[in-house]
Amino acid sequence: MPDHRIETVHRGEALTVTVNGTPVQAFRGESVHAVLLAAGYLSLRRSRRLKEPRGFFCGMGICYECLVTIDGRPDQRACMRPVEPGMEIRIDVGDV
Repeated sequence: MPDHRIETVHRGEALTVTVNGTPVQAFRGESVHAVLLAAGYLSLRRSRRLKEPRGFFCGMGICYECLVTIDGRPDQRACMRPVEPGMEIRIDVGDV
């Protein structure tokens, strides 16, 4: 998995989460949104009606485009949830 973080930025404690079963590096203090973006995930789900890929838009909890499943709980806003050690994140990207 690529890591798109800026190397010179000081980060919190390193930890691991899983995204669709794949281990992904994260750092304490990051949002789920930041972790997914840094790992190269751009599409998080498909729209309900037209099945179009949806991804990050506002990054501050207004638009609800970043909905993911976290630890079995669907429809969680990735931009509003801080990452936690061992967190299991599911994104529904289909064939994107």
